[in-house]
Amino acid sequence: MSLLFSSSELESEELPLEAWKRDAHQLFSSKMSDREARFPCIPATQAFALGHLRFGFVPNSENETAEYHLSRILTEYGESSRSFGEYSSLVIFFEKENEIRDVLGYEKVFWNLLSKTRGLDNKPWPSDIPEDPEHPMWEFCYNDERYFVYCGTPAHRSRQSRNFPYFMLALTPRWVLDLWNAQPQRAAAISPRIRTRLAAYDTVPAHPELKQYGAEGNLEYKQYFLRDDDTAPSKCPFLHSLREQNAKQ
Repeated sequence: MSLLFSSSELESEELPLEAWKRDAHQLFSSKMSDREARFPCIPATQAFALGHLRFGFVPNSENETAEYHLSRILTEYGESSRSFGEYSSLVIFFEKENEIRDVLGYEKVFWNLLSKTRGLDNKPWPSDIPEDPEHPMWEFCYNDERYFVYCGTPAHRSRQSRNFPYFMLALTPRWVLDLWNAQPQRAAAISPRIRTRLAAYDTVPAHPELKQYGAEGNLEYKQYFLRDDDTAPSKCPFLHSLREQNAKQ
Protein backbone atom coordinates (compact mmCIF):
# COMPACT_ATOMS: atom_id res chain seq x y z
CA MET A 1 0.00 0.00 0.00
CA SER A 2 1.34 3.40 -0.99
CA LEU A 3 2.38 5.85 1.72
CA LEU A 4 1.96 8.79 -0.68
CA PHE A 5 -1.27 10.63 -1.46
CA SER A 6 -2.27 13.26 -3.99
CA SER A 7 -4.59 16.14 -3.12
CA SER A 8 -7.39 14.61 -5.16
CA GLU A 9 -7.11 11.37 -3.18
CA LEU A 10 -7.12 13.22 0.13
CA GLU A 11 -10.16 15.26 -0.89
CA SER A 12 -12.12 12.12 -1.74
CA GLU A 13 -14.65 11.05 0.86
CA GLU A 14 -14.06 7.46 -0.22
CA LEU A 15 -10.56 7.43 1.25
CA PRO A 16 -10.63 6.20 4.87
CA LEU A 17 -8.52 8.75 6.69
CA GLU A 18 -7.96 9.70 10.30
CA ALA A 19 -9.49 13.06 11.20
CA TRP A 20 -6.14 14.76 11.92
CA LYS A 21 -4.77 13.80 8.53
CA ARG A 22 -7.77 15.21 6.69
CA ASP A 23 -7.60 18.35 8.83
CA ALA A 24 -3.90 18.89 8.10
CA HIS A 25 -4.43 18.61 4.36
CA GLN A 26 -7.46 20.91 4.41
CA LEU A 27 -5.50 23.56 6.32
CA PHE A 28 -2.62 23.24 3.88
CA SER A 29 -5.00 23.50 0.93
CA SER A 30 -6.45 26.71 2.36
CA LYS A 31 -2.97 28.17 2.85
CA MET A 32 -1.89 27.39 -0.71
CA SER A 33 -5.08 28.62 -2.37
CA ASP A 34 -5.75 31.79 -0.33
CA ARG A 35 -6.26 34.58 -2.87
CA GLU A 36 -5.93 37.40 -0.35
CA ALA A 37 -3.02 36.32 1.84
CA ARG A 38 -0.98 34.79 -0.97
CA PHE A 39 1.62 32.26 0.13
CA PRO A 40 5.02 33.72 -0.88
CA CYS A 41 6.53 30.71 -2.65
CA ILE A 42 4.96 30.92 -6.10
CA PRO A 43 6.41 27.59 -7.34
CA ALA A 44 4.81 25.88 -4.31
CA THR A 45 1.38 27.33 -5.05
CA GLN A 46 1.73 26.33 -8.70
CA ALA A 47 2.74 22.80 -7.72
CA PHE A 48 -0.32 22.56 -5.49
CA ALA A 49 -2.67 23.91 -8.18
CA LEU A 50 -1.28 21.46 -10.74
CA GLY A 51 -1.56 18.47 -8.41
CA HIS A 52 2.19 17.78 -8.49
CA LEU A 53 2.58 17.59 -4.71
CA ARG A 54 2.51 14.35 -2.79
CA PHE A 55 1.63 14.04 0.89
CA GLY A 56 2.68 11.73 3.68
CA PHE A 57 1.70 11.39 7.34
CA VAL A 58 3.85 10.52 10.34
CA PRO A 59 3.06 9.96 14.03
CA ASN A 60 4.12 12.90 16.19
CA SER A 61 7.77 13.86 15.87
CA GLU A 62 8.71 12.53 19.31
CA ASN A 63 7.25 9.09 18.58
CA GLU A 64 10.07 6.53 18.61
CA THR A 65 8.98 5.29 15.18
CA ALA A 66 8.77 8.72 13.53
CA GLU A 67 12.09 8.43 11.68
CA TYR A 68 11.16 4.98 10.36
CA HIS A 69 7.90 6.31 8.95
CA LEU A 70 9.71 9.27 7.42
CA SER A 71 12.38 6.99 5.96
CA ARG A 72 9.80 4.78 4.24
CA ILE A 73 7.90 7.76 2.82
CA LEU A 74 11.10 9.40 1.54
CA THR A 75 12.23 6.18 -0.11
CA GLU A 76 8.94 5.69 -1.92
CA TYR A 77 8.78 9.31 -2.99
CA GLY A 78 12.37 9.46 -4.24
CA GLU A 79 11.87 6.38 -6.40
CA SER A 80 8.82 7.80 -8.19
CA SER A 81 9.00 11.61 -7.83
CA ARG A 82 9.74 12.20 -11.51
CA SER A 83 6.34 10.77 -12.42
CA PHE A 84 4.45 13.35 -10.35
CA GLY A 85 5.25 16.45 -12.40
CA GLU A 86 8.07 18.94 -12.86
CA TYR A 87 7.07 21.00 -9.80
CA SER A 88 6.80 18.03 -7.46
CA SER A 89 7.59 18.23 -3.75
CA LEU A 90 6.89 15.94 -0.83
CA VAL A 91 4.85 17.42 2.03
CA ILE A 92 4.82 15.57 5.34
CA PHE A 93 2.49 16.30 8.25
CA PHE A 94 3.17 15.10 11.78
CA GLU A 95 0.43 14.28 14.24
CA LYS A 96 0.06 16.90 16.97
CA GLU A 97 1.76 16.44 20.32
CA ASN A 98 0.47 17.29 23.76
CA GLU A 99 3.68 19.17 24.54
CA ILE A 100 3.79 22.89 23.71
CA ARG A 101 7.12 23.88 22.17
CA ASP A 102 8.73 27.17 21.25
CA VAL A 103 10.55 27.77 17.96
CA LEU A 104 13.92 26.62 19.29
CA GLY A 105 12.30 23.49 20.68
CA TYR A 106 10.97 22.63 17.25
CA GLU A 107 14.37 23.44 15.74
CA LYS A 108 15.94 20.74 17.92
CA VAL A 109 13.21 18.25 16.99
CA PHE A 110 13.72 19.03 13.31
CA TRP A 111 17.45 18.40 13.25
CA ASN A 112 17.24 15.30 15.44
CA LEU A 113 14.59 13.85 13.16
CA LEU A 114 16.54 14.63 10.00
CA SER A 115 19.69 13.10 11.47
CA LYS A 116 17.94 9.95 12.70
CA THR A 117 16.30 9.50 9.31
CA ARG A 118 19.60 9.92 7.49
CA GLY A 119 21.03 7.25 9.80
CA LEU A 120 18.53 4.77 8.30
CA ASP A 121 19.66 5.40 4.72
CA ASN A 122 21.08 2.26 3.13
CA LYS A 123 22.80 4.17 0.34
CA PRO A 124 26.08 6.05 0.77
CA TRP A 125 26.19 9.83 0.74
CA PRO A 126 26.32 11.00 -2.92
CA SER A 127 29.90 11.56 -4.08
CA ASP A 128 29.01 14.87 -5.78
CA ILE A 129 27.64 16.44 -2.57
CA PRO A 130 30.01 17.58 0.19
CA GLU A 131 29.38 15.86 3.52
CA ASP A 132 30.19 19.01 5.47
CA PRO A 133 27.09 21.23 5.92
CA GLU A 134 29.41 24.26 6.20
CA HIS A 135 30.11 23.88 2.45
CA PRO A 136 27.87 26.00 0.15
CA MET A 137 27.07 22.98 -2.05
CA TRP A 138 25.89 20.78 0.82
CA GLU A 139 22.25 19.72 0.96
CA PHE A 140 20.26 16.97 2.63
CA CYS A 141 20.41 13.66 0.78
CA TYR A 142 18.44 10.48 1.17
CA ASN A 143 18.37 7.31 -0.94
CA ASP A 144 20.70 9.00 -3.45
CA GLU A 145 18.31 11.95 -3.94
CA ARG A 146 19.18 15.56 -3.09
CA TYR A 147 16.60 17.76 -1.35
CA PHE A 148 15.89 21.27 -0.20
CA VAL A 149 14.04 20.96 3.10
CA TYR A 150 11.48 23.41 4.47
CA CYS A 151 10.09 23.20 8.00
CA GLY A 152 6.89 24.79 9.30
CA THR A 153 5.74 24.78 12.93
CA PRO A 154 2.84 25.96 15.12
CA ALA A 155 5.28 28.10 17.13
CA HIS A 156 6.24 30.53 14.37
CA ARG A 157 4.40 33.84 14.65
CA SER A 158 6.37 36.62 12.96
CA ARG A 159 7.23 34.43 9.99
CA GLN A 160 3.79 33.28 8.94
CA SER A 161 5.47 31.76 5.89
CA ARG A 162 6.91 29.22 8.35
CA ASN A 163 3.76 28.82 10.43
CA PHE A 164 1.48 25.81 10.22
CA PRO A 165 -0.84 24.27 12.83
CA TYR A 166 0.94 20.92 12.44
CA PHE A 167 4.70 20.34 12.49
CA MET A 168 5.43 19.81 8.81
CA LEU A 169 8.22 19.27 6.31
CA ALA A 170 8.32 19.98 2.59
CA LEU A 171 11.14 18.37 0.63
CA THR A 172 11.83 19.52 -2.92
CA PRO A 173 14.18 17.41 -5.05
CA ARG A 174 17.18 19.23 -6.50
CA TRP A 175 16.16 18.12 -10.00
CA VAL A 176 12.95 20.16 -9.63
CA LEU A 177 14.92 23.25 -8.64
CA ASP A 178 17.37 22.67 -11.49
CA LEU A 179 14.49 22.58 -13.99
CA TRP A 180 13.16 25.83 -12.55
CA ASN A 181 16.56 27.54 -12.70
CA ALA A 182 17.18 26.25 -16.23
CA GLN A 183 14.89 29.05 -17.39
CA PRO A 184 16.76 32.07 -15.98
CA GLN A 185 14.41 34.67 -17.43
CA ARG A 186 11.42 33.08 -15.71
CA ALA A 187 13.32 32.63 -12.46
CA ALA A 188 14.50 36.25 -12.56
CA ALA A 189 10.95 37.47 -13.11
CA ILE A 190 9.49 35.36 -10.30
CA SER A 191 12.13 36.15 -7.65
CA PRO A 192 11.08 39.78 -6.95
CA ARG A 193 7.42 38.73 -6.85
CA ILE A 194 8.26 36.15 -4.18
CA ARG A 195 10.08 38.77 -2.14
CA THR A 196 7.12 41.16 -2.45
CA ARG A 197 4.72 38.48 -1.28
CA LEU A 198 7.05 37.53 1.57
CA ALA A 199 7.18 41.13 2.78
CA ALA A 200 3.38 41.25 2.87
CA TYR A 201 2.98 37.78 4.41
CA ASP A 202 5.43 38.05 7.31
CA THR A 203 5.58 40.77 9.94
CA VAL A 204 9.40 40.82 9.88
CA PRO A 205 11.84 41.34 6.98
CA ALA A 206 13.08 38.34 4.99
CA HIS A 207 15.61 36.29 6.92
CA PRO A 208 19.18 37.29 5.97
CA GLU A 209 20.07 33.64 5.30
CA LEU A 210 17.68 33.35 2.33
CA LYS A 211 20.22 33.06 -0.50
CA GLN A 212 20.78 31.09 -3.69
CA TYR A 213 22.11 27.53 -3.61
CA GLY A 214 25.84 27.47 -4.29
CA ALA A 215 26.23 31.25 -3.96
CA GLU A 216 29.16 32.63 -2.01
CA GLY A 217 28.24 32.96 1.65
CA ASN A 218 25.20 30.69 1.36
CA LEU A 219 24.73 27.69 3.63
CA GLU A 220 21.66 25.66 2.75
CA TYR A 221 21.05 24.26 6.21
CA LYS A 222 20.41 27.76 7.57
CA GLN A 223 17.38 28.03 5.28
CA TYR A 224 15.86 24.68 6.22
CA PHE A 225 14.65 25.86 9.60
CA LEU A 226 14.26 29.64 9.84
CA ARG A 227 13.83 31.08 13.30
CA ASP A 228 11.24 33.76 14.00
CA ASP A 229 14.03 36.33 14.38
CA ASP A 230 17.16 36.92 12.29
CA THR A 231 19.43 34.55 14.22
CA ALA A 232 20.71 31.20 12.96
CA PRO A 233 22.75 28.32 14.43
CA SER A 234 26.49 29.02 14.54
CA LYS A 235 27.15 25.45 13.39
CA CYS A 236 24.92 22.97 11.58
CA PRO A 237 23.02 20.82 14.10
CA PHE A 238 22.68 18.04 11.50
CA LEU A 239 26.29 16.91 11.64
CA HIS A 240 26.37 17.10 15.43
CA SER A 241 23.15 15.07 15.75
CA LEU A 242 24.33 12.54 13.17
CA ARG A 243 27.59 11.98 15.06
CA GLU A 244 25.61 11.46 18.27
CA GLN A 245 23.45 8.86 16.52
CA ASN A 246 26.51 7.05 15.14
CA ALA A 247 28.17 7.04 18.58
CA LYS A 248 25.13 5.29 20.07
CA GLN A 249 25.18 2.52 17.48
